[in-house]
Amino acid sequence: MALVNLLEFPKKKVLILITIVSFIAFILLTLIMAPTELYLKGNTGYGVIEFEFAWTAERINQIFNAWGSDGKQRQALVTYIDFLYIPSYVFCYAGCILLITRKLENKSQKIGLKMTITPLIAGIFDVIENINLLLMLANDTFIRSGSPFIASLCATIKFGLLFLGLIFILYGVLILIIKKSKK
Repeated sequence: MALVNLLEFPKKKVLILITIVSFIAFILLTLIMAPTELYLKGNTGYGVIEFEFAWTAERINQIFNAWGSDGKQRQALVTYIDFLYIPSYVFCYAGCILLITRKLENKSQKIGLKMTITPLIAGIFDVIENINLLLMLANDTFIRSGSPFIASLCATIKFGLLFLGLIFILYGVLILIIKKSKK
């Protein structure tokens, strides 16, 4: 499907519904995962962000030593839950971008159509990241492989794409505010 078709599909009411439902799922899953993050970070100094951005086997070993087997099990559960979290933020983010894009014109709208797929690409990198995190949590052999680097690289790309999407959302809102104030 050509990106220009996103200007009409899905219909506005369906798009709003998808965006709202995915936002609610995003919030609920955040609330489900937050206690584990708070526990790990509070008790060991290492949370999911430190794990995602460990980059090296040495750093992973530091984190795992601090967490112990209980912390690793908790993090594995959160990482599995994160597979549900991915579609929630992908659809929420893409929905927001597309709703704004549909109100823009010309070059801004063309950029917005391309930006609509950035959350999906971020989600793909998140899946690759999660697989590598789970491999390391399950088997120490993967700590010495490329998994720490791959997970951290994927996390960097994921957050970079999501940041670009946020910048576009802010840009689009600003354009719409300026456009409305000129009327």
